[in-house]
Amino acid sequence: MAAALPAAVCVVAFTVLPGPAQAASAVPSSSTTAQLEAGRKVYNFRCYYCHGYSGNAQTVATSFLSPPPADFTGAKAARFTPEHIVSVLQSGKAGTAMPSFRNTLTVTEMAQVAAFVVDEFVLRKAPNTRYHTAENGWPDHQRYRTAFPFATGEIPMGRPWEELSEEQARGKRLFLNSCVTCHDRGGSREGSRAIWEARPLSYPRNNFSFTPLPKPDAIASASPYALHDMPLKITGMTPLERQGQKLWKDNCAFCHAADGTGKNWIGSFLEPHARNLRDPEVMGSMTRARLKEAIREGLAGTSMPAWKSVLSDKEITAIIAYISRAFHPLPE
Repeated sequence: MAAALPAAVCVVAFTVLPGPAQAASAVPSSSTTAQLEAGRKVYNFRCYYCHGYSGNAQTVATSFLSPPPADFTGAKAARFTPEHIVSVLQSGKAGTAMPSFRNTLTVTEMAQVAAFVVDEFVLRKAPNTRYHTAENGWPDHQRYRTAFPFATGEIPMGRPWEELSEEQARGKRLFLNSCVTCHDRGGSREGSRAIWEARPLSYPRNNFSFTPLPKPDAIASASPYALHDMPLKITGMTPLERQGQKLWKDNCAFCHAADGTGKNWIGSFLEPHARNLRDPEVMGSMTRARLKEAIREGLAGTSMPAWKSVLSDKEITAIIAYISRAFHPLPE
């Protein structure tokens, strides 16, 4: 875990001045350790699942999103300033899945997380953000130690099973069952994705009891989120619906879940939650035209970004065809 900053350490941040649009004014000031730690909390709650605990974008989101999330550790300090980060947080980034957080974060929180990102990742390139703490639900993170080499990339995921020692094989199984969602290195910029025999996900542990497990590498109990990331088996789809199914998996399932309910980990984490496309109350009055507009332009006040610079109109039409077939029928 990254060491705590000494009280004397200061980074360039800014003072928030009130205004009609609640914009942050880039007035230099020193960020205290307390302010940086406040930014760390915002980052660990809002940003890690796309940009990674260590700010290097080696996450499962990188596998799904094109263009991928920003890698802060490879960013140039002259460009990735606190002011720049706040402007992106306020307005989002066109042509990407980065939404505006104007209605999610306060101006103060934006300033705090921007200062933290610059200090922790851009300037110091710290190894991690002290996420795996008891306060964040990890009272005994060391029990996953056999999986650490796969999370850090010390042992490539594509290394054949027969070339792994018994302990390494246990570590890989543990990694695939408990760590891969947030430590997926297959989507990194370091090389091509390893083809695994399985691609399971891990999830937070709502009301999970950290009762000591019988073995150090034993796998924790299943999460209620897992069910919603199981791919649906649908027969007799048209070519358009099959195209939409693949586009859904590659672009939409990360937030809305494979089954369209939005009840997976990320969908439940977002505020407001990702829309449940199988809910009759939500979808009863939905039309293809309205849904196409929402996908193209995004939804204000939510984490749903505009996809018009990522998906073509034909691709959006294919996704809607799949939604109508798999989740809720939509009138033409």
